[in-house]
Amino acid sequence: MADKKTVEEIASQLRNAVKIDKPIQPIREIIGVEDIDTAYAIQRVNTQHRISKGARIVGKKIGLTSKAVQAQLGVDQPDYGILFNTMEVLTGDTVSWEELMQPKVEAEIAFILGQDLDHPSMTVADIISAVDYAVGAIEIVGSRIENWNIKITDTVADNASASHFVIGHRPVKLNDFDLINCQMSMDKNNIPVSKGTGADCLGSPINATLWLARTMARLGEPLRKGELVLTGAMGPMAKVEKGDQIVAHFSALGDVSVNF
Repeated sequence: MADKKTVEEIASQLRNAVKIDKPIQPIREIIGVEDIDTAYAIQRVNTQHRISKGARIVGKKIGLTSKAVQAQLGVDQPDYGILFNTMEVLTGDTVSWEELMQPKVEAEIAFILGQDLDHPSMTVADIISAVDYAVGAIEIVGSRIENWNIKITDTVADNASASHFVIGHRPVKLNDFDLINCQMSMDKNNIPVSKGTGADCLGSPINATLWLARTMARLGEPLRKGELVLTGAMGPMAKVEKGDQIVAHFSALGDVSVNF
C-alpha cells in the first residue's frame, strides 16, 4: 500500500487530466500492477472530492465481468466504480463531446435495488429478493490513461474507467423475463457492433451483483435501497466518435439510445 502523499498526488493527476483534457501515463508505472488496495484508495480520494463539489452517489458499476478481459488484464475478479448523478444522460439525448475522454460504449443490464444489501455472506437468493426491477442500459466508459493503456490498477484508480450512463425506461421484474438468456444487440449508426446475452456477464448479472454486494458489505459501504447497479457488459465495447448514434436493443427491456 502506497503512502498517503502518493495516493493524493495520483488522485490529483487524474482530476487534472479531466481539467486539461489530456490523459496521463499509466498509474501502474508508480504503484505497480498488483497493488489494488492503493488503486482503490486513489479512487476513494476522488470520490470524496466529487462529493465535496456537490455530486451525489447514485449507484455502482461493475467492470471486468468478461473472463477474456480478466485474462487480458491478469486478474481473477471484477472491479467496481462509483456512479454519480452528474454522470446520467437521458435515453435519446445527446452527450457533449467536451465531457468525454477516449469514449467507448457497452450495453448491459442495470438493476435498481428495492432493499439494502448489507451482509457480507449474502447468497444469490438475497440478491434476487433485493432487486426491485431491471432496465436496459448503455455505459459510456472513458479512460484518463493515455491510449487506454491499462492494467487492473490503472482502471481501478480511474474509477473503473467510468464516464456516463444511460438507462432505459422499461422497468421489468426479474420473474417477468429470462435474465440469463436476455438478448442484446448494439448498433452504431445503424450498423451492428456488439451482441451478447445475460450469460456473458459472469454467467448472469446476478452473479456479478452478488460479488459487488459482498465486496461493498465487507468494506463497510453496503449497497442501499434505491441504488443503481450497472452489472457489466453483455458484449464487446465499441469505440465512438463525435456525431455517432448508439442504440442498444434488449429482447425484454426495450431500446436505449444516446447521441454523441
